[in-house]
Amino acid sequence: MMVAHMRILCCPDSFKESISAPDAAAAMARGARAAGAEADVCPIGDGGEGTVEAMITASGGQRRVSRVTGPLGQPIDAAWGLLGDGQTAVIEMAAASGLALVQLDQRDPTRTTTFGTGELIRAALDVGVNRIILGIGGSATTDGGCGAAQALGVRFVGTTGLMCGGLMQQVQSIDLSELDPRLKQVQLVVACDVTNPLAGPNGAAYVYGPQKGASPDMVQQLDAGLRHLAELAPAMDEQPGSGAAGGLGGGAVAFLGAKLQSGIELVLDALHFDQRLTGCDLCLTGEGKMDGQTLSGKAIMGVVNRCNRANVPVIALVGCVGKDVDRMLDAGLVAYHVIAPPDVSAQESMRRAGEFLEHCAREVVEKQLN
Repeated sequence: MMVAHMRILCCPDSFKESISAPDAAAAMARGARAAGAEADVCPIGDGGEGTVEAMITASGGQRRVSRVTGPLGQPIDAAWGLLGDGQTAVIEMAAASGLALVQLDQRDPTRTTTFGTGELIRAALDVGVNRIILGIGGSATTDGGCGAAQALGVRFVGTTGLMCGGLMQQVQSIDLSELDPRLKQVQLVVACDVTNPLAGPNGAAYVYGPQKGASPDMVQQLDAGLRHLAELAPAMDEQPGSGAAGGLGGGAVAFLGAKLQSGIELVLDALHFDQRLTGCDLCLTGEGKMDGQTLSGKAIMGVVNRCNRANVPVIALVGCVGKDVDRMLDAGLVAYHVIAPPDVSAQESMRRAGEFLEHCAREVVEKQLN
């Protein structure tokens, strides 16, 4: 298309193990500006790793750090974000209770706790926010969210010490009388893109327990614990996604009054994406790998849906493509481009992602302008 002057929105997700979303967006913008276009930088995430950094950058927010309890009870420093509106906090549970914080030989979801995630929520309450977005990808835990609830004042009668997966079956009753009253004054929304129930063959323990270090016996113990909690608090297992993050999804609903929402939709709304799209001639998005699975609620698909509604064409710049990738074109993506030349190895492409993104964005925009 011939356009005298173009305004472009650059909104990639991170390219995993290669380049962060803010750095990817900045590289795209450099390329677009070199081609003579105006560029708005709006890195995104879907609630998983990197979402806090992306949302701080896109909203002009602040990075905060709090000393909290790690997954095995050790003190750690965990980062979270205060968005540019000063009223919204964004937290990744992985920063406090993530699998990456536990060495391989110490992974045991009967011992790990989400207590530190609850402490991050408390830190956000302390600064007076009215909305908290909690991303729950990458957990080391299967404690039904009991640790997080305990940090916010919930008592699990019949247990002592930090709540963890191995204590769930010992809970005799759940006492919410001392829950932090500030939670009633805030909107707590959980970014959740899985639909697993709390327990059973498709639940938290059976599907995700083994990758967190659970043996077959532990899986059965954890599943029984989650079932027991759901008997005491039926709201834990009333909606799809209750089994996310070892049951933190269900626990956040039952104990903390949270709502589960699609991760990418939450993020795009918080970043006022639709308003930023107004007046744009083109949207550039991207991530490390795009395939047919991207259709099911991933970040790029969220961007494509919003752009289609606004009649703004959207092109994806990606590290590589996989099976059924052309289904994305049927879903409304205008085009996609692999950023590195065909003779470049995957390792080199990952190492030079910023350079290749900038060059690819410039080429795409020049073609649009001419």
